[in-house]
Amino acid sequence: MAMTPRKRAQVSRGIQYAILVVVLVLVLFLADWQQLRQQFFNSDIAPELFPNIITVALKNTIIYTAGAFAFGLALGLVLALMRLSPVGPYRWLATLFIEFFRGVPALIVFVAFQYGIPIAFPGRVIPGGTFGTVTVALGLVGAAYMAETIRAGIQAVPKGQLEAARSLGMSQTRAMISVVLPQAFRIILPPLTNELILLTKDSSLVYILGLGLADQELTSFGRAGLSQYVNLTPIFLAAMCYLIITVPLSIVVRRMERRAERAR
Repeated sequence: MAMTPRKRAQVSRGIQYAILVVVLVLVLFLADWQQLRQQFFNSDIAPELFPNIITVALKNTIIYTAGAFAFGLALGLVLALMRLSPVGPYRWLATLFIEFFRGVPALIVFVAFQYGIPIAFPGRVIPGGTFGTVTVALGLVGAAYMAETIRAGIQAVPKGQLEAARSLGMSQTRAMISVVLPQAFRIILPPLTNELILLTKDSSLVYILGLGLADQELTSFGRAGLSQYVNLTPIFLAAMCYLIITVPLSIVVRRMERRAERAR
């Protein structure tokens, strides 16, 4: 006798649960837990990583990410407005910038800033030391993505909103700042928060700059610890610290998306 759709769904779920249980049992019995504990959470090494992993590495990761996000957001807004400009050269320049920095890996941008800037501009450095370099290099990459997000947000605002503002006597600029942009940013808050999470992870590429102890972020700190202790505990704890930043942001994104769904 043929199974009903409800029965087939129950059988399918049962098979999926069975596969999950089998995988978990295999992992549980086949993994060398003693070796894993020794290599990833060595109780002799872990205490020696504190408090520097928090007070230096985690703090610097947050500072680098915040600086790059602020720079990228400001530049991304300018690029988005250029992309929507009726002036052709503005649109072409913004498109060229966005396509270039979206297509080039962030690691290459860091290498270019580390070795290309001193060659191109002898005797000149980016103000702010490591923080300034990270802010500009990572911010340029972030701006390329954020520009497209902001442009899509602006275009999602109904044109009637801008026309209504203009009919009330507002200038084009005033209507854009007071009416369109606030609505656009409400729409794009979830993708912008996702971009913040990506920048947090991309900040791990800062190691290419050859950081001193005071400038280390989480990945640099973990790599230095790996070399010092020949053990993966520093890398594991650095990964846990990244989760301290990214998991709350992911929860915020999901809540904003649910709120946006209810508002539709």
